[in-house]
Amino acid sequence: MTGLSKTTITSLPRVYSGKVRESYAVGDDKLLIIATDRISAFDVILDDPIPGKGKVLTAITDFWFKKLDGVLPNHLTGIDPESVVAPEERDQVRGRAVVAMRLKPILVECVARGYLIGGGWKEYCQTGAVCGIKLPEGLRMGEKLPEPIFTPAGKAAVGTHDENITFERVVELYGEDIANKIRSATLELYRRASEYAATKGIIIADTKFEFGLDAEGNVRLMDEVLTPDSSRFWPAESYEVGMSPPSFDKQFIRDWLEAQPWDKPPPAPKVPDEVIEKTSDKYREALRRLAETDIEQ
Repeated sequence: MTGLSKTTITSLPRVYSGKVRESYAVGDDKLLIIATDRISAFDVILDDPIPGKGKVLTAITDFWFKKLDGVLPNHLTGIDPESVVAPEERDQVRGRAVVAMRLKPILVECVARGYLIGGGWKEYCQTGAVCGIKLPEGLRMGEKLPEPIFTPAGKAAVGTHDENITFERVVELYGEDIANKIRSATLELYRRASEYAATKGIIIADTKFEFGLDAEGNVRLMDEVLTPDSSRFWPAESYEVGMSPPSFDKQFIRDWLEAQPWDKPPPAPKVPDEVIEKTSDKYREALRRLAETDIEQ
């Protein structure tokens, strides 16, 4: 199975190309959003795709949209992606695309953290807090927090790093009503997902959500939801406080990159084939565990 690094849709106008997804206009009010097999780490897009990754992201997101229905409406239209492209382009969208409402993005990455790891752990070691939220003293790497916390980040341009911001800053940017709504939704989505994932032997250490406003000003859940790209999934059976556990997400490739002599500016080091293959296996195992299904080869 080879990876899809870039789409070549010509039947629709291209709107945007991000780290992983490419968007095309479907009329004035909808977007065709295609998940490629590109992978990014530390906000750098790597040269080598992960075969099947885009299909895994799409399948997991679709699973969670259904599982978490009722918290907030989402951006899906229900239109078959294959119906909006030319016949010769259908292979590029099959199993890896959605037709979504064209929303006005809320430019805040809404992060829910249930465990102290990654950037949250580093910030805690320096300040004893994460995004302005004071935490108890003496917490260790990977430790479960007393309760999940909302730690937003300001959205950055492609190729630059998102920066943690306080909830008060979100209020300044979008007003108290929207800020409270996205914080509440972020924590409720995380709570429900974490409870379900625990029954499948998976700990969701942290995850990020993105929201947008529709034409009526309603907040909707958009982009990807609780995927290996937007989350840290840990196998419960190997979880230990004080370490970064092996995971079902792109932390595997992050850890490999961290061990290389690289200071994080692009381009990233060439990733070995065995790391690509192992990462692909991790993505698919997350889908199999959570949704009890797999992608078509």
